[in-house]
Amino acid sequence: MKKYSLILCCFFALGACQTQKKSEVEKPNIIYILADDMGFGDVSAYNAEAKTKTPNIDQLAAEGMRFTDMHSPSSVCTPTRYGILTGRYCWRSRLPQGVLQGYGKALIEKDRETVASLLQGQGYTTGVIGKWHLGVDWVLKPEFKDSVNTKSAEMNEFGMVRNLNGDWVDFSQKPTDGPLNHGFDYSYILPASLDMEPYCYLENDVLTEIPSEYTPGNDLNTGSYATQAFWRPGRVTKSFDFYDVLPNFINQAKNFVNSHAKDNKPFFLYLPLAAPHSPWVPTENYKGSSGAGQYGDFVQMVDAQIGELLKTLEKTGEAENTLIIFTSDNGPFWKPDFIEKYNHKAASFYRGMKADIHEGGHRIPFIIKWPKHIEAGTQSDFPATLTNLIATCADLLNLKLGENTGEDSQSILPIALGDKSKYQEPIAIVHHSSKGFFAIRKGPWKLIDKLGSGGFSVPVEIKPGPNEAPGQLYNLELDPSETNNLYATEPEKVKELWAELNAIKSK
Repeated sequence: MKKYSLILCCFFALGACQTQKKSEVEKPNIIYILADDMGFGDVSAYNAEAKTKTPNIDQLAAEGMRFTDMHSPSSVCTPTRYGILTGRYCWRSRLPQGVLQGYGKALIEKDRETVASLLQGQGYTTGVIGKWHLGVDWVLKPEFKDSVNTKSAEMNEFGMVRNLNGDWVDFSQKPTDGPLNHGFDYSYILPASLDMEPYCYLENDVLTEIPSEYTPGNDLNTGSYATQAFWRPGRVTKSFDFYDVLPNFINQAKNFVNSHAKDNKPFFLYLPLAAPHSPWVPTENYKGSSGAGQYGDFVQMVDAQIGELLKTLEKTGEAENTLIIFTSDNGPFWKPDFIEKYNHKAASFYRGMKADIHEGGHRIPFIIKWPKHIEAGTQSDFPATLTNLIATCADLLNLKLGENTGEDSQSILPIALGDKSKYQEPIAIVHHSSKGFFAIRKGPWKLIDKLGSGGFSVPVEIKPGPNEAPGQLYNLELDPSETNNLYATEPEKVKELWAELNAIKSK
């Protein structure tokens, strides 16, 4: 009897182990695809009149849920990336305004929980492939290690180094802070934007090649910043090819998926692409493929490359157990003269563009797909921001976030799953422009703290005259294009929203 009891105990113990492993495998893989500067109106699923065609992204929308009122936490690159990974508005950090450059210091605080570290702690294999743009702590040559100050480097009042002299960097040394310090098991990154030096890749925080060459830059006299095949002069590796960056990132992502598809634990892949941000570098087979010039061709190449990744996911058999999110880090860099020339509205009918406080600066495409869980072909007008990811992942795994984690994050999982019993009222959203304008969105109302775009659109800032409204107020339900400023005629609503904005900022 003792012998049979022992065998029975072993049998049940083995069953328990198998159940635990099965439970771990059933956690969905998560792939987060972040396009760079792709507008709401660039995706044909959102804009039937678009001069760009995006069949692969459209297919994601057909198989999942499309959000129509999603926003980036900032209308430029770095702060949005900070918000996605931390669930916290970047204006709470040491970089309350603007972006980092290629030699900027690491922005994410060393003790800050990120989506990656949260998932890593729950048994996920985590990876980042693409444009990092959150700073790495380059090692400086001995003679320069004590030279960084407000006169010698771009440094703000919080001691945050936005950029420094590349001559000071010892590229033979591994940076002391990068993605591996913030929850990622694997990383393959471009340090910043594809138009900023140094033009190089780091794999697992180690340079794959020393940027020992120099590029004089390209399309520097196009008459328009951040358009065409524009990139700045600076250090570059000998083998670096600007036209190959997008395919390279997708190939690396395919390798990551293939490597972990048969693991007994799920994976999280954060895939922040460097496109269609400038330089607009579509390869030859995409040139002339759209009706929106070089930019539109690059948008269509992004879509096709995403399609290649989705094919790999299908081939591995992991598609059914993978939650995919596609979105963009902010609105498009698409000026009024481009709209006129190509009759293509990259921000759809929304006012403004990248960097602006208006809707075109931060209203973005957002699609989420999870087979058998999210109903195909559905749409939501739930207003939210990309800081939602960490709370959504915690909700997915039945975790409670710590007190100092994801302060500005709200789960959208109940919305995506159609679980009405768990619906919550949307929290107020705070928008932030490149010039530091604030706006708050609550219900249909949007209050902007100043006059002007606060970004790239002209006029950037308007000083109010005597007896003129000092800010902007719009009812987006009635006026989604922000044409009728109600600041002077709705004083009670202005007062209410100012109070809420100040309360959120003081947290």
